[in-house]
Amino acid sequence: MKLLSAYKLGPLSLPNRMVMSALTRCRAIEGNVPNPLAITYYTQRASAGLIVTEATQVTPMGQGYPNTPGIYSDEQVKGWIKITNAVHQAGGKIFLQLWHVGRVSLPDYHDGQLPIAPSALPMSGHLHTPKGEQKDIVMPRALELSEIHGIVAQFKKGAENAMAAGFDGVEIHGANGYLLEQFTKNGSNHRTDAYGGTLENRLRFPLEVTDAVINVWGAERVGYRVSPYFEGYASSDTNPVETYTALTQELDKRKLAYLCVKEGPAGPGNGKAALTPLLRKVFHQTYMVNQGFDMQLGETILENGGADLVCYGTLFLANPDLPERFKLKAALNKPNPATFYGGNEKGYTDYPKLGAN
Repeated sequence: MKLLSAYKLGPLSLPNRMVMSALTRCRAIEGNVPNPLAITYYTQRASAGLIVTEATQVTPMGQGYPNTPGIYSDEQVKGWIKITNAVHQAGGKIFLQLWHVGRVSLPDYHDGQLPIAPSALPMSGHLHTPKGEQKDIVMPRALELSEIHGIVAQFKKGAENAMAAGFDGVEIHGANGYLLEQFTKNGSNHRTDAYGGTLENRLRFPLEVTDAVINVWGAERVGYRVSPYFEGYASSDTNPVETYTALTQELDKRKLAYLCVKEGPAGPGNGKAALTPLLRKVFHQTYMVNQGFDMQLGETILENGGADLVCYGTLFLANPDLPERFKLKAALNKPNPATFYGGNEKGYTDYPKLGAN
């Protein structure tokens, strides 16, 4: 089975081609420090070819959900060190996902300050406050030109802290309607300065972040995640094929470790062309797919040369020994959506391995 074959990801030797996707779990403790339970959670899943951690904010202003971990304080770094040590002792490889939510937040997270964005544009919907209440999303504040370099520096510092915490590399979260995607897509970026308007300008901030992170890690240990057709949080682009082909070409020039594309095996639907085959031709390093893949669909795209690695999210959440289950074609645990976010060990570290039911 190709899913279970070894793979060379830059300097890393992966035991299989199954990647545990980043999964927000909202279980960090006070100070946005990783929960001690996360040591068990990630170690249980160390048989993945590669683990990508839950999205982790690089600054307090990057938070938009309750109890998500950070990578900007000493205590957070100490919490992550315990996790990376345990995963490595179990034989695993682990990347940290660097995150800034931008406008997908509430003033409740920022001492009453408005969330930041490329442009001050309205966005409908609701978010949970730190106390768990639901509130309407507010109009964000457009970043001043003078502030953008500081956010690039926050990503760089987050990358440095991730290195200090013992990770094997980092993934830049440029997807799902968050800050980097807000700059990339013209539906959320109406700026008229050097960071908006033309496609080249809209890509400037994401690429400055990428270059800053590469400066810390080297390109061979940096991945980038995109979601070209994602439309949540008022995320839209009038020409995603053009936008994401251009972004991918720029990322390819930098010889990143991998590009992770959030697009299911059937493509986006609604008459839109699947971007995976196109971007696969443009990006010449490791190509990773994510969203809706099972064992057979993952095997098929690898066999057909459509990808090098396949991400599994919910399946890894519910099946800590997913590679072994695929190998034996064993039954899978069913995930419980009621325990995805927040809580304790229930639905987090208590999913049984084979033979432990």
